[in-house]
Amino acid sequence: MKHVRWVVITLMFLMAVLPLAWVLITSFKVQEHTNSRYIKFIPSIDDTVAEDSAAFTVSLDGYRKLKERHTGVQFNFYAYLKNSLIIGFISTLCAVTLGTMCAYGFSRFRIPGAKDWLFFILSTRFLPPLAVVVPILIMYRQFDLQNSHLGLIILYTSFNLSLAVWLMKGFIDEIPRAYEEAALVDGYARWHAFMRIIIPQARTGIAVTAVFCLISAWNEYGFAMTLNQQKAVTVPVYFAGLQGNTTGIPWPQVAAGVFVFVAPIIVFTILVRRHLLRGVTFGTVKQ
Repeated sequence: MKHVRWVVITLMFLMAVLPLAWVLITSFKVQEHTNSRYIKFIPSIDDTVAEDSAAFTVSLDGYRKLKERHTGVQFNFYAYLKNSLIIGFISTLCAVTLGTMCAYGFSRFRIPGAKDWLFFILSTRFLPPLAVVVPILIMYRQFDLQNSHLGLIILYTSFNLSLAVWLMKGFIDEIPRAYEEAALVDGYARWHAFMRIIIPQARTGIAVTAVFCLISAWNEYGFAMTLNQQKAVTVPVYFAGLQGNTTGIPWPQVAAGVFVFVAPIIVFTILVRRHLLRGVTFGTVKQ
């Protein structure tokens, strides 16, 4: 049974890592090898690589050309990466902050029609985002929020807020009320009890919620493409713009950009991994 478990884990690990590994290999190829009829996956420093061999010449051109402006885009890759960083992290911070406070209210106070309100909050995720892109575009033009970081930050915060509320409510419900009651008896105000008791106890849920919200905002494409044309274009839209390149899609640059693009998500997930692992068993011990 132990061997079967390891075989299953290994297969799932390979399925998860193989696409990322192929992207990494492609990022070190030259354009000719990415368009070759033969599969090339063995790195080589020899410049005389046969066309029908499985080897490819290692090149850093894909990473170097990220600083260049390609046909079909207005800036280089790093300008769009900066937009993604600003929009993704600020919208995640806002969604998690508002979602945590809202979830605390639903968890600790008697709110008339609380179940109906929670269902209404959840129902905002039932509708496909692109179904409301036209009215949002019209509204943003009225408030002059198109082509701005603020517009996407508000939009991503709004769409991730329902996810943050529901996730955080589940975590806060598992925190015993006795902790807060003891703090209130000792003279703490409700806000101080929330900040000093609830937030430290709910950091696992905050980490899990932040990861999901960040991934959602980081990879969003439809609104970023529709609402922005110049100033606040994100990396997914940048990749789509490379399809109009007159020399063909520069796959080494795309692969290098993808690897750099996913790096912040990987780093952020690693930083909060301890809380993510604890989140698997959070709530197993009841009051």
